[in-house]
Amino acid sequence: MSNQPIGIFDSGIGGTSIFKEINALLPNESIIYLADSKNAPYGNKSESEILQLSIKNTELLIKKGCKIIVVACNTATTNAISFLRSHYTIPFIGIEPAIKPAALNTKSKAIGILATKGTLSSDLFHKTLDLYTNQIKVIEQIGEGIVPLIESGKLDSKAMRDLLQLYLKPMLMADIDYLVLGCTHYPYLIPMLTNMLPKHVKIIDSGLAVAKQTKAILETKGLLNVITNTSSIKLLSNGSIEILNAILDHKFNVSYSNF
Repeated sequence: MSNQPIGIFDSGIGGTSIFKEINALLPNESIIYLADSKNAPYGNKSESEILQLSIKNTELLIKKGCKIIVVACNTATTNAISFLRSHYTIPFIGIEPAIKPAALNTKSKAIGILATKGTLSSDLFHKTLDLYTNQIKVIEQIGEGIVPLIESGKLDSKAMRDLLQLYLKPMLMADIDYLVLGCTHYPYLIPMLTNMLPKHVKIIDSGLAVAKQTKAILETKGLLNVITNTSSIKLLSNGSIEILNAILDHKFNVSYSNF
């Protein structure tokens, strides 16, 4: 049992989609969420840059007493989590695009993957792809421009709709029946995507699976906090607190601070 917080970091506000899933599944747990919005997006940075930013975020969360760290960023997971696990004793939870369930359940034998350049070009992504997508057509699309629009508060904008229409076109032409969201910012696009896609196309992300894995690791290591009414939520951002607050819909009693 431990009342130390769960640490979560992402290249901005997108990982709040993971934060919400973890908070819903583990309401007794305190959480420190770190939004590195100043350096978003990670997806177009070099592997070395991504690693250095991930180390910086990790050490800040460890300094604040976190008992486990969730790397709520596909790009950071695919490029840095192996190093983090080998250099720190704290447990790490990573996040990868949900390729496996899409590949196992597709009936049209065609799936779309919308992700960052950093994720789509990583070794881990290609290993997962090779493992599960034999004889399945995979339409990969770099979501260039999506993260900056979300980070600047332009989630529901004409610019976003125009980008999504452009990115979805080749997927629809290939008759996909699953769209895999490979960036933690992208679940916030689901209402817009649902309106743009045919009803038979299923949209999947990794949020709930990450929350369940976090719970499982905490249970295995005896680190779950079972005491109620002791949890606290802290959100750290080096970007806009207003945009972070807006995307959370004011549903959480949180304390904010810049870092």
